[in-house]
Amino acid sequence: MENSTTRNKLRIKDLIGGKDFYKKVLLIAVPIMLQNGITNFVGMLDNIMVGRVGTEQMSGVSIVNQLLFIVMLCLFGATSGAGVLGAQYYGKGDYEGVRNTFRIKLVISAVILIATVIVLLIFGDNLISMFLHEGSESGDLEATLRYGRDYLKVMLIGQIPLAVEFSYSSTLRESGETSLPMKASIAAVFVNLVLNYILIFGKFGAPELGVVGAAAATVVSRCVQLTIVAGYSHTHLEKNPYFEGTYKTLKVPGALLGKVIVLALPLMLNETLWSLGVTTQNACLSTRGLAVVAGMNICVTICNVFNIIFIALGDAVAIMVGQQFGAGEVQEGKLTAYRIIAFSTTLTIFISTVMFLVGPLFPRIYKTYDEVKELAGHMIRIAAIFMPLQAYLHSTYFALRSGGKTFITFLFDSGFMWIFGVPISFLLAKYSPFGITTVYFLVLSTDIIKIIIGTLLLRTGLWARSLVDS
Repeated sequence: MENSTTRNKLRIKDLIGGKDFYKKVLLIAVPIMLQNGITNFVGMLDNIMVGRVGTEQMSGVSIVNQLLFIVMLCLFGATSGAGVLGAQYYGKGDYEGVRNTFRIKLVISAVILIATVIVLLIFGDNLISMFLHEGSESGDLEATLRYGRDYLKVMLIGQIPLAVEFSYSSTLRESGETSLPMKASIAAVFVNLVLNYILIFGKFGAPELGVVGAAAATVVSRCVQLTIVAGYSHTHLEKNPYFEGTYKTLKVPGALLGKVIVLALPLMLNETLWSLGVTTQNACLSTRGLAVVAGMNICVTICNVFNIIFIALGDAVAIMVGQQFGAGEVQEGKLTAYRIIAFSTTLTIFISTVMFLVGPLFPRIYKTYDEVKELAGHMIRIAAIFMPLQAYLHSTYFALRSGGKTFITFLFDSGFMWIFGVPISFLLAKYSPFGITTVYFLVLSTDIIKIIIGTLLLRTGLWARSLVDS
């Protein structure tokens, strides 16, 4: 029944799975939701703590985090090529294949980190200054640059444990083990929250370090997270046999390395260019003044808390569909993708409604200018309107990627961003007579075009295939 359904035109009832299907989806997605939910909630509390110190401090931290967001997604994209194969090797029962893909992740991450440190140490001030423009009544640009520079110097240290932990956690998730990364994340965010309170405000006899304290707390928490994930993985090899003998050698079969490179390069370019596109869009909008930087920071922080469900369901698409493709169940994998996309979009409609109603209350917590609070409230409601579209696109991206058609996802994601998103943001922000909230609405509305493209790509079915057949 499933095979014939996926070959022919889908009906509405075909997009609804049975009880066992949703149980399996939630077993994978709920731990990821909890992990992301706790992380983003504590991230919001961190953001509020820094915001209580001052608008310039909050803006400086926000700008640096946008730059580090590019690094994080570059790591994600580079290791995802190995991850696509890792999920399929696990579905096939080939633990040596999983082990080798993990080794490749470590090597790729090391190369990216070296390049990151060099670039940010040399050009950090120039990159931060891209976001600093006159144009609003609020904010001190020189102070914002100074706080951003101080925060960046410490945060660069934290990229090392982040990259190694990411390699471990992504490999665990590809095998369906999502609870361990969740537990490690819970411990890390608790450490981060406590240390933030102590180091930012100088409590319990500690020095009052402000943004430097926030960065130091993040670095320590990432080390804690890595220690838990790596330690448990290597002391419970009966549950994670693919980690046995991982560090006996870093050599991998040449054929596998070549296959990973073919998959990873488009994904790395995609994630890097997409994150650069998002950062460039934000830089374009920031030309309307420092209040826009602060307002968008608050908006993004709140959105991250509400986005956790559709983000986790995107991971479920990658894991479940990848394993089915690896096991040779290509048609079943396609149907699984369609059902999770429908499930994610439907759930997000309800979540976005709640966000639209209560989201604008959050900016009132921040110790910032009234101009920033009002702007953030409007942006949150605009983001809520477009959240179901983003849920659909997020799961669609992971579906297209699960069969290894990484060039298609490259065009779909970063190609679209630079052809439509960035130019439209630049033109509207610099030359249009519209206010910033109208510009923000029009920028987000470009997702409608992307949905049409994504739906057409899904319907072709060309993305569905096994990569690990003998």
